[in-house]
Amino acid sequence: MSTSDEELTWREIEVGAIFTVPGTTADYQTGDWRSQAPSYNFDRCIKCGICQLYCPEGCVGQDEDGYFIADLYWCKGCGICARECPTGVITMVEETE
Repeated sequence: MSTSDEELTWREIEVGAIFTVPGTTADYQTGDWRSQAPSYNFDRCIKCGICQLYCPEGCVGQDEDGYFIADLYWCKGCGICARECPTGVITMVEETE
């Protein structure tokens, strides 16, 4: 694979190649793709971090009170955090505009 700035055809790109050029997903607000968003009932939260562990986007972080919450800028609404939460703190709700 070439290391210069030349444009490659799809046949020349190596399997597993990572591109760090304009147009990568880091430039897109992927949260705009979702149709559902996580909703939290922190009264039941035990701050275990399971939601953070299972989030495939890595968009769950802790707030100043130690609760785990998804950054909706990146959250795609997959619902894995809600399925894995042992205390049912997270429910998925339909997004509204």
